[in-house]
Amino acid sequence: MPPVPIPVHSYTWIFGLTVAFSFLDAYAIGANDVANSFATSVGSRSLKLWQACCIAIFTEFIGAIALGASTTGTIKDGIIALALFDKRQDLLMAAFMCALIGSSTWVMIATRFGWPVSTTHSIVGALIGVGISAYGTDAVNWAWEGKGVAQIVASWLISPAVAAILAAGIYGLTRQFVLKAKNPLRAGIYAIPVYFVVTTFIVGFYVVSKNGKSTLKITAATFGGPLTVSGDVALCMGIVGGMSAFVFLVCVVCAIPYFIRKLEKEEDLKWHHFFYIFAVPTQPKNEKLEHDLKVQFTPHLLEDGEKVIPTADTEQKVHVADGQTDSKTVVGTIKNGLQGTYELAKKGLFMDVASVQSENAQSAHGHATIYDNKVEFLFSFLQVMTASFASFAHGSNDVANAIGPLAAVHDLWSTGKVAKNATVETWMLAMGGIAIDLGLALYGWRIMINLGNNLTYHSPSRGFAMELGAALSVISASFLALPVSTTQCIVGATIGVGLMNGTAKAINWKMVSWTLFSWLLTLPVAGVSAGCLYALLTRGPSFNK
Repeated sequence: MPPVPIPVHSYTWIFGLTVAFSFLDAYAIGANDVANSFATSVGSRSLKLWQACCIAIFTEFIGAIALGASTTGTIKDGIIALALFDKRQDLLMAAFMCALIGSSTWVMIATRFGWPVSTTHSIVGALIGVGISAYGTDAVNWAWEGKGVAQIVASWLISPAVAAILAAGIYGLTRQFVLKAKNPLRAGIYAIPVYFVVTTFIVGFYVVSKNGKSTLKITAATFGGPLTVSGDVALCMGIVGGMSAFVFLVCVVCAIPYFIRKLEKEEDLKWHHFFYIFAVPTQPKNEKLEHDLKVQFTPHLLEDGEKVIPTADTEQKVHVADGQTDSKTVVGTIKNGLQGTYELAKKGLFMDVASVQSENAQSAHGHATIYDNKVEFLFSFLQVMTASFASFAHGSNDVANAIGPLAAVHDLWSTGKVAKNATVETWMLAMGGIAIDLGLALYGWRIMINLGNNLTYHSPSRGFAMELGAALSVISASFLALPVSTTQCIVGATIGVGLMNGTAKAINWKMVSWTLFSWLLTLPVAGVSAGCLYALLTRGPSFNK
């Protein structure tokens, strides 16, 4: 039977709370999920934290606005049956609100402790909780078919395993043919077109196929089943091919001559010389090149008898304004609050994430092999490009985790009913993009500290392999109908590359244990909190009785 609509503009307070917690959920996604994308770039010192935030502000927001889905599934992956709420659309509004509250609360708690969790699994867990609370266990799809709970549990092993294998393979090839070559720098320079074109094709295909407006779908109905292709394949492949051809041309005309002169001949070239290197006359020798690269990529090594970068013991502190003098007044309270926010924002943008290391992490770093910093410099550009594309795709695709329930509640509030797919308004995508950016800028450093250098040693060549391996695993898994999580993929890729050092001691297994523990907690914590809240709202005492 068709859904029984509720009066238009009913339960405005539910709509208002849903907007607020949708913003918080997107903020948490930025602080946790997006921080995963840039943790390797910041941890390897290819980017400073403020640079990563600036890039993400544009890539996440533009990805959400330009390529965010115009419609979204109201029930994530069909994890619970929407038809159960056909007679009580008001209860469906409450269910979505409670799911967002439970999901956002858990992700914020996990971020506070520096645990990289799947925001997708968090919202799914919350929906499972309200589904059980409303209609019992039969309301939930527990099976493997139809992307049920069994697939989510399986992804805890499948995601990191697939990403670890792919990332380790990429790094292994890089180490064999570039880092250990007879002349690593020359090998790296002439390998630039190959690396950039392959990387552009993979991450370009990732963006084209995974964004919310994409018509290209390549997938299997079940694992091991035949691949089905739909959408405008020629257009999508033309875009990816055109991007790859352009990058190849830039590499041959600009990149190779630029890096030969900058790194081999050690000319003092500026960054803008890259774009017109063929017209730049011979520059004086850069006497500080070796020193500058060592300070950028390996400051933890001894330099002139002293350590350049402090350890976690000397981590910069946030000095919140002292409220003893004027906190008793309203103006003083506001002033102190703004000052505290400013100090937190300053820490979120300028903290040296890579220098904050636990004792276990420092021990793991001691088992990593250090390669030529000039060669690592080449991979820093690849790493930044890979992270930027991944962030762009994330903004266009994963913003639906926070916006999907909001779009459903908005449809219920404005029309009285909701279909399987809810309409996503532009203001929702904009709000989600802004919240994601704020989350990364103000709180993303907590995740970056752990994924950036506390899991294993990061360098640009390693970080590039981690990011490309994670992106490739997400694409491959979606083709094979395997359940994966981008968060779990980057963790698995990091472990895989770390193990390529030839010893398990190169991994901080204590940090790995905490990460696995947080994954196990995600479904039950988000589900129980959302389910209990739903039960209190719908079955508790009421003035109307």
